[in-house]
Amino acid sequence: MTTVIDQHIKEGTGKPATEAPLSREDFGSDFKWGVATAAYQIEGAVHDDGRSDCVWDVFARKKGKIRNGDHARYACDFYNLYEQDLGLVKELGFEQFRFSISWSRILPEGHGRVNQAGIDYYNRLIDQCITLGIEPWITLYHWDLPQALEKSGGWKNRRIVDWFAEYTAVCANAFGDRVQHWIVLNEPMAVAGLGYTTGEHAPGNKGIHNFLPVVHHLALSQAEGGRVLRRLLPGARIGNAISCSYVVPNSRSAADVRAARRADALMNRLFIEPALGMGYPKDAFPFLSNIKRFMREGDREKLKFDFDFWGLQNYFSVVVQHSYLALVMWLKEVPATLRNVATTGLGWEISPSGMYEILKQFQRYPGVRELVITENGAAFKDRLVDGKVDDQARRAYYQAYLQAVLHAKNEGVNVTGYFAWTLLDNFEWAHGYSARFGLVFVDFQTQERTVKESGKWFAGFLKKQEV
Repeated sequence: MTTVIDQHIKEGTGKPATEAPLSREDFGSDFKWGVATAAYQIEGAVHDDGRSDCVWDVFARKKGKIRNGDHARYACDFYNLYEQDLGLVKELGFEQFRFSISWSRILPEGHGRVNQAGIDYYNRLIDQCITLGIEPWITLYHWDLPQALEKSGGWKNRRIVDWFAEYTAVCANAFGDRVQHWIVLNEPMAVAGLGYTTGEHAPGNKGIHNFLPVVHHLALSQAEGGRVLRRLLPGARIGNAISCSYVVPNSRSAADVRAARRADALMNRLFIEPALGMGYPKDAFPFLSNIKRFMREGDREKLKFDFDFWGLQNYFSVVVQHSYLALVMWLKEVPATLRNVATTGLGWEISPSGMYEILKQFQRYPGVRELVITENGAAFKDRLVDGKVDDQARRAYYQAYLQAVLHAKNEGVNVTGYFAWTLLDNFEWAHGYSARFGLVFVDFQTQERTVKESGKWFAGFLKKQEV
């Protein structure tokens, strides 16, 4: 098949215009504007009301795993301050609020016994959204697997497909009368790669031998979760959120082009193509042929599900080159910090053209009907000075990326919504509290919130002021 890598070599990269003023009205009256969050990163209250440990609780207690020894026992205390924080969502002008459910709050053992206190909490949260005129979007799984399931192998154990289906059904029955939009998994590639292969994320498992079974069980679960939702909530809008980056070869050499194709297969194709009935992208990455060891009769059909929308989570582009030192993958990334390009505070390339290209790339799939940007944002070294956070770099970042989204939309890409990452500075996984992505600054000692200048910019933009 002809891939986006081939097209890059042949045609070069498209460049969206950035000089025109930006208006909400440019995106159309039905375009959805939201802000995205994740339970473990903001809730805190990790042992309140019957919640059990998740893998991140255990991981954070291990020395050296989280920067500065940070933990999420309190995080943003959203568990207790959700009414105040939803008021900020409303104040900033967002009409959609994406949040995830903590599996450990709902099923403390991972399956079986339902914790009514957890159900009650999310009912209060959903009801408050509706009271404020904010549409709730639920993410079922945002990386916080119950530790009880990890003890039984976690995503390495095929039984997790059934456990996840049970959890999905509990959530659908509890919240489906008020929630129309559902996202099944958040960035499954990060779970497989960072959580079970490199060990940089919870549960901290290492080894390439883990990668393929975890990928397969995640891919089965995204489809099975979709089927459970479709059966129980036939009128719901069901999606899946995948991380994606426009991949560019470091040179036009055949070796670098092949490396780019392998990276593209892993970063962009690995979870969408099985759901579309295309199978795993073995054409670009023959190593994936070994996944047959974990497939059973009928699995190719079980991998399929016709999602209403695909959530794309794009932050940066990736430049790769061939490397004989990188066993199995035979590629390595060329860091943005070595390429003389603009970067965020985490050293991620600022690449609005990559957002444009990735939207065009996913639109090419015949089975993709609708795209939503379910995460996009940037971390910078924010400082609170005299009650103000003057984060002009983040404001410029959002303006540039939104121009790229608009450019793709105007060229026919069916992108129907955009969710900023994120509402609040929060527990940013292995970075702890050192990486601030929020539109709202959080003092983690006092839990005081301060809307940043980027948040004020969004408020003006969403109130239909030309910016």
